[in-house]
Amino acid sequence: MIEYERKNWGIQCHFESMASSCELLLRTTDKIRAKELARIAFNECKRIENKYSRYLDNNLCYKMNHSSGNVVPIDKETFQLLQYARQLFELSQGAFDITSGVLRKIWHFDHAEYLPDKSAIENILPFIGFDKIDYNEQEFILPENMEIDFGGIGKEYCADRIYQLILMATKNEPIDFLINLGGDIIAHGVSKQSLSWQVGIESVTDLDQADKIISLKQGALATSGTTKRYTLANGKVLGHILNPKTGYPVKNAPQSITILNDNCTAAGSLATLAMLQSENAEQFLESQHVKHWVLR
Repeated sequence: MIEYERKNWGIQCHFESMASSCELLLRTTDKIRAKELARIAFNECKRIENKYSRYLDNNLCYKMNHSSGNVVPIDKETFQLLQYARQLFELSQGAFDITSGVLRKIWHFDHAEYLPDKSAIENILPFIGFDKIDYNEQEFILPENMEIDFGGIGKEYCADRIYQLILMATKNEPIDFLINLGGDIIAHGVSKQSLSWQVGIESVTDLDQADKIISLKQGALATSGTTKRYTLANGKVLGHILNPKTGYPVKNAPQSITILNDNCTAAGSLATLAMLQSENAEQFLESQHVKHWVLR
């Protein structure tokens, strides 16, 4: 279901997808056009969610994770996502690993006091490692008892896909727009005279307040943080970002990192890579020469 609301700057289109609140902001007064563009965004969200979500049965991700070492046919899109995941795995020296989602079986980030047994973590670690996957452009083989999780790149990838689809749909009549998929944001401004969107970075102490307002006309913003999903161990907050080599949450990481980049996929990946650098997050981001905001 898509909801529409007229604003003084245009039309806001809202829907739920990928367990997130999503919106498409359009600088237009034409509701018919807004509905057409919102339907494009909604359909693409559902297409990607239905294909890659690990929470759904009988989709591609499910078949890959339940293949028991057998061959699973894959398409070009999936191959390209796997290639991107491999690049992140290699760049991070194994810290960014889409096979580490199997750790969710023993970690629960629901704000409660909880710490899994050391033996439970050690028993899972042998089933983590992107380098254990075998695949090519047509086929994918995942060793038994391993899993993959596209969640670390899926929503950002979806935002970029929607961006391209809306650009194509509006090429004859360009308009300014902003896509927001649960905080993964990408905006397009038609010209230098386009007005900027005002985007807030959530405060780490009050999620209903913005710690900083960013003017965004063109480009993407993505945030990685520990303020929404965490567990407690002896009263200490442990964020949901896990080190796949140890099986434990990353220590001394910032509470929030926001990245500005040309596309949302790169912004989100850099934010997560920086979180994995823990106390060296700022140094890592400086080496990447990207605009960033770090909250500790």
